[in-house]
Amino acid sequence: MTLINRSKAFILLIGFFISSLLLCVSQASVVSSGDFNKDFFVTWSPSHVNTSNDGRSRTLKLDQESGASFASTQTFLFGQIDMKIKLIPGSSQGTVVAYYMTSDQPKRDEIDFEFLGNVNGQPYILQTNVYAEGIDNREERIHLWFDPTKDFHTYSILWNIHQIVFMVDQVPIRLYRNHADKGVAYPRLQPMNVQASLWNGESWATRGGHDKIDWSKGPFVASFGDYKIDACVWKGSPKLCNAESNENWWNKNDFSSLTRVQKRWFKWVRKYHLIYDYCQDYGRFNNKLPKECNFPKY
Repeated sequence: MTLINRSKAFILLIGFFISSLLLCVSQASVVSSGDFNKDFFVTWSPSHVNTSNDGRSRTLKLDQESGASFASTQTFLFGQIDMKIKLIPGSSQGTVVAYYMTSDQPKRDEIDFEFLGNVNGQPYILQTNVYAEGIDNREERIHLWFDPTKDFHTYSILWNIHQIVFMVDQVPIRLYRNHADKGVAYPRLQPMNVQASLWNGESWATRGGHDKIDWSKGPFVASFGDYKIDACVWKGSPKLCNAESNENWWNKNDFSSLTRVQKRWFKWVRKYHLIYDYCQDYGRFNNKLPKECNFPKY
């Protein structure tokens, strides 16, 4: 082969390598189909899961026989997940509707929304929690400023290399920042899938287990729909998902903290709707709060 031909072959090889790399990057991010049958599979009690004919909505049922759950077919490392949920109406005490991301590993990472049912007329409690490297005990609780049983509302998780933001109808209700450089565990290496479940939590969910499920009011049904997954699909290495790119928009500096408007909303939630924050529970931690409690919220 002549020198010129070798040069052409080398240029073609480089071009192929770059094209392959760009293809991998473009495939790293996914926008979901919106069809529960394509993006999720049933993990518990198919008889208690009902999906619409077009796959756009799904319900979970809890009765004395069983609860139910489903999980995403793919796992992700960073991104934003939006799910519309309508909660159980009426007397829902003792029931738990969970919507979360989890790595399902012994030292698992997990990002939780847990909706704790209540006696008829009392407000739902939304509990959020973060597991990082197998350690949790990071619960916060709020009362929602609307009735979540009347209509669908959007519950979102923004998870990136900078922070985790829990949002309700785009209002930030909680932040958990990446302080790994300061020795604080942060979910950043384990891929997670998206899961949802409805189950019997009467041993603890309502007034510490005082209010039990009233089965005469069942079966209990929670509805899900109009979800969106825009996240980095796990390919076996965190390298692609850690990149800041147009595909991985969530990792850009614009999403490293809250905007000025978001900060106002966040402060409003903390002032008027927060009912429990583990970072204020000195008795629970014997006056030695977790390290992240010493850093600013945003």
